[in-house]
Amino acid sequence: MKNLNKEIFKDEYKINNGKYIFIPVQEEIVTDFLDKIKYKLKKFNKIYSALIEVVSPVYPQPFFDARKIIRNEIKGKNVVALNLGSGNSDFGNDLINVDLLPYQNVDVICDIENIPFKDNSIDYIINIAVLEHVPNPQKVISEIHRILKPTGKIYCFIPFMQPFHASPYDFQRFTYEGMKHQFKDFNIIKIKSIGPTSGMLWVVQEWFALVFSFGIKPLHTFLYLFFMLITFPIKFLDVLLQFYPMSKNMATGFSVWAEKK
Repeated sequence: MKNLNKEIFKDEYKINNGKYIFIPVQEEIVTDFLDKIKYKLKKFNKIYSALIEVVSPVYPQPFFDARKIIRNEIKGKNVVALNLGSGNSDFGNDLINVDLLPYQNVDVICDIENIPFKDNSIDYIINIAVLEHVPNPQKVISEIHRILKPTGKIYCFIPFMQPFHASPYDFQRFTYEGMKHQFKDFNIIKIKSIGPTSGMLWVVQEWFALVFSFGIKPLHTFLYLFFMLITFPIKFLDVLLQFYPMSKNMATGFSVWAEKK
């Protein structure tokens, strides 16, 4: 368990197995066979993280960005930083992992539409591929704004060109202009498009699985994983292509760096 200062909490909590619990504990909802595979792999954090970064169709720029932020702006400094909507990911002891579900690496279990931290109590928040899975993303962003200290910072990645991926739910996508609107109450430092190749590749993998499965769902899952395994290296073209000015038109998603005004 990380050494949390309990004074930053605004709500009552219980402690169980080193986790601060603010809501009734629930298990992950598994929706299909692929979800079952992901659910089992999530218990092995390093393996799952490696598969996401290497084999998944999305170029892992957000994870590179997060590690750079931790290294340059958080590590060794007197700041309170959250990995909000962490799942079972873990960037180390410099971030407090906050999630709805009781994964092994989670420190605080809560609903991120009602974050149990006091106003103006957090210095930095990292939020990667989470807001598409919440029904009210603007409520979460408002909560982020509330708990950040003045000039506190948020790094957030939200998908744009990605197929449906329930975990267990999947509600929305955002364009470049949509990102600006969502973070209108912040001072936006930068918005960066991520992965135009990734935006294409995931759709193509799903399309081939759809066409050649002939409507047979188990075959679709097998083919999707097969096409992912044989085509994932293509995504690394985004090392360069993500910097092309018009990559935002078909980006897999957008990262925003923003500061509380």
